[in-house]
Amino acid sequence: MNEYNNEGVIVAGENGKGDQLNQLNSPTFIFVDKEQSVYISDHHNHRVMKWRRGAKQGRIVAGGNGERSNLNQLSSPAGVIVDDLGQIYVADSSNHRVMRWCEGKEEGEIVVGGNGEGSQSNQLDYPCGLSFDDEQNLYVSDRLNHRIQKFEIIL
Repeated sequence: MNEYNNEGVIVAGENGKGDQLNQLNSPTFIFVDKEQSVYISDHHNHRVMKWRRGAKQGRIVAGGNGERSNLNQLSSPAGVIVDDLGQIYVADSSNHRVMRWCEGKEEGEIVVGGNGEGSQSNQLDYPCGLSFDDEQNLYVSDRLNHRIQKFEIIL
């Protein structure tokens, strides 16, 4: 049986709700990479932040340009995951799509959805959770369609 110390250590945030680089506003999903950097979907700031281990503030790695549907924007991001190439996948929930961002780029690209809200196989309805299998297929929790979809991602 594993036991844990019941006193947590804050690794991101701690400076109250806000939109500065040392603040978060409704952090929703996280992903921790091999270097223990934490990727955070900062839901109400419409961005994904990356906090390196021991950092006092994060960096915006996706979105952060207001809540819209342009390729440099997100709307209520949810699930976030990073592949073996360091590409960041974001469930862009209110835009009904999954975006892929390369760190350092100004814009992302739509990899799943982006065809409006709906229940067709090429549509999503408030996607939230993301996961990869061993073959790098992307699984998407398509929340309001009450289903999980699997996609083969072309790199």
